[in-house]
Amino acid sequence: MIAVLGFVAVLALVTGLIHLYLWKRLVRDTTTPGRWRRVGGIAALVLALLVPVTMAGTQAGLYWLAWPGYLWLALMFYLLIVLVVLEVPMLVARLVLRRRVVAAEPTTAAPEPVLVGAAGPTEPPATGAVATPDHDPSRRLLLARGAAIFAGLTATGVVGYGVRTALGPPQLDRVRIPLAKLPRSMDGLRIATVSDIHLGPLRGRAHTERIVAAINRLDADIVAVVGDLVDGSVAELGSAAEPLRDLRSRYGSFFVTGNHEYYSGVEEWVQEVDRLGLRVLQNRRQEIQARGGVLDLAGVNDLTGAGTGLAAGPDFAAALGDRDPSRPVVLLAHQPLAAKEAARYGVDLQLSGHTHGGQMVPFNLAVRLEQPVVSGLGEVDGTKVYVTNGAGFWGPPVRVGAEPQISLVELRSA
Repeated sequence: MIAVLGFVAVLALVTGLIHLYLWKRLVRDTTTPGRWRRVGGIAALVLALLVPVTMAGTQAGLYWLAWPGYLWLALMFYLLIVLVVLEVPMLVARLVLRRRVVAAEPTTAAPEPVLVGAAGPTEPPATGAVATPDHDPSRRLLLARGAAIFAGLTATGVVGYGVRTALGPPQLDRVRIPLAKLPRSMDGLRIATVSDIHLGPLRGRAHTERIVAAINRLDADIVAVVGDLVDGSVAELGSAAEPLRDLRSRYGSFFVTGNHEYYSGVEEWVQEVDRLGLRVLQNRRQEIQARGGVLDLAGVNDLTGAGTGLAAGPDFAAALGDRDPSRPVVLLAHQPLAAKEAARYGVDLQLSGHTHGGQMVPFNLAVRLEQPVVSGLGEVDGTKVYVTNGAGFWGPPVRVGAEPQISLVELRSA
């Protein structure tokens, strides 16, 4: 809970600064002093408060905040991106207008007319200063309003597309991965992999049922659920997770914890998932005997567990030590980052999630700063790492550039 509150505090600071910028570009620059500017300022303040209130409120069970709060969070980010991108062309437009005005001005000023009267020469009456076009408020207002309208339409369109994608059915990604140690008799062994289902304020039982049905249609040999199943307690979401008991596979269904399990009561969820028929691999491995061959399927707790005090963190030695090195080993670990340690134990393949494939472009670029693989197949220190995009979403119900996904990993003998 302390970690969540700290995150909310940082988010409040960041969103406050973002809203100050949005207020300047969308309200102050597009209105004249008066009623509408005051209304816009109040709206900006309310929306700035909505984001941290939503984060804290959903943790407290106020789920009705989720839809307006998270949708505005997505719209806020894309408004920010579009407006920042527009800063350069806006600056260029202002400079061009100013240079045109300077070029149009005469190089020598015409002499002022002198009026001759009975009292002698007099100056003409003052008529008031005339604003030059580059400083004409109407021009600046028109430019600012055009940019605001473009940013609003673009951000709304992107978020609308992202909502439709996020709430749509998960796409199937089929990938073939050769393993040098895999016996030829096990060639073609298939592991249905799903992560980041994120049952919570915006996704419930129907979401789980759709995922389970999609996995069962694959007729996989093994099912691997690699973390971040829930955003809430067993009491709140137990019924939403219930359809997991219907998962079908030849050699079993397995689960490893993700970071969000540690925010949601990890001990209770481990017991609940086990009750639903999935074997929880907490720093342990399972021998898979199939088609006359043997494969080690190992799992480690999420890296987050090491710092929560709620349960043990990952123990790679317990999961991977003293095993037969001639066997191939597939490791289930929520975060791709775990591969840096897994590689020391000669892991052939690690299956992960956590990244959501970036969820919302261009934030995938930020994910890449933390995780060695964001989506798809990569390699870390000689260990192959496959990262599935996840079947749900966290925070905004928006996916742009990273469709929800269920992956069918087919192992091939090299």
